Amino acid sequence: MITLGIDTSNYTTSVALYDSESGEIRQKRMLLPVKHGEKGLRQSDAVFHHTNRIGSLTEELFGGFDREIDAIGVSEKPRDAEGSYMPCFLVGLNAAKSISAVTRKPLYGFSHQSGHIMAALFSADLLELRKEKFIAFHVSGGTTEMLLVTPDKERVFKAEIIGETKDLNCGQAVDRTGVMMGLDFPCGPTLEKLALASDKAFNPKICVSDGNCSLSGVENQCGKMLSQGDKNEDIARYCFDFIGKTLEKMTECAIEKYGRLPLVYAGGVMCNSIIRSRLASKFDAKFAKPEFSCDNAAGTAVLASVRGAE
Repeated sequence: MITLGIDTSNYTTSVALYDSESGEIRQKRMLLPVKHGEKGLRQSDAVFHHTNRIGSLTEELFGGFDREIDAIGVSEKPRDAEGSYMPCFLVGLNAAKSISAVTRKPLYGFSHQSGHIMAALFSADLLELRKEKFIAFHVSGGTTEMLLVTPDKERVFKAEIIGETKDLNCGQAVDRTGVMMGLDFPCGPTLEKLALASDKAFNPKICVSDGNCSLSGVENQCGKMLSQGDKNEDIARYCFDFIGKTLEKMTECAIEKYGRLPLVYAGGVMCNSIIRSRLASKFDAKFAKPEFSCDNAAGTAVLASVRGAE
């Protein structure tokens, strides 16, 4: 079965093809441009950039591809919760509807969050885990959520929020710290290089209660460190130590409440080697490979394949 996946998130245009027989995924994606000094994009700008790019990316994806697709999967909303909506996903949804109408192939809609979770399962060779109950983390610029994931006939699986941030998302904390240091958005990879050059390790005071967290403290402390002349390398390290310790405590809360279910970490922030190493040393944790951690359509393509086969 060959499935096409489409995802138009707030910062990345992404299309992917998945061959369920060979397990091969080919994908094309492009980050949306953010001006120097800015911390993100307005939805109207994201819609504009997606509209300009999705056609050429799809054309590039299908270059040299001479087979027929069997189904289309698309990220139509941020998460499975009622009322979840972002205009940027309309670009991908309308493109998917057009392709479905012309090819007369079935179209399946999923949440962007489910795509992240499935991409993690695929890249960690854990596709069978979709049939079980497990705990997943979706940690990115737009989301910091701890989820109880259970099988679902229509959506492949459904995700219930059991812990979340009450203010900043982890990715926002990273990007705001980087921007205040003069880095270009998105700041994650550059900030990580700085952090790895630090010879310090911090044990910050975090705020986690009943699985929920607050992350505004990390932005405030990093700003304070910058104003008092601390090295950029140490500020970057503090940021990631704060986030890593927060996710560690949230995980402990989940284990205490739900037992030792399988643990899966997904989302762009989970590319960070410092955070991954910390969690891997504490728990039997599974992670999306870096190329499947950031926003992508691969997970959506795999979801469409599973949904079509069942």
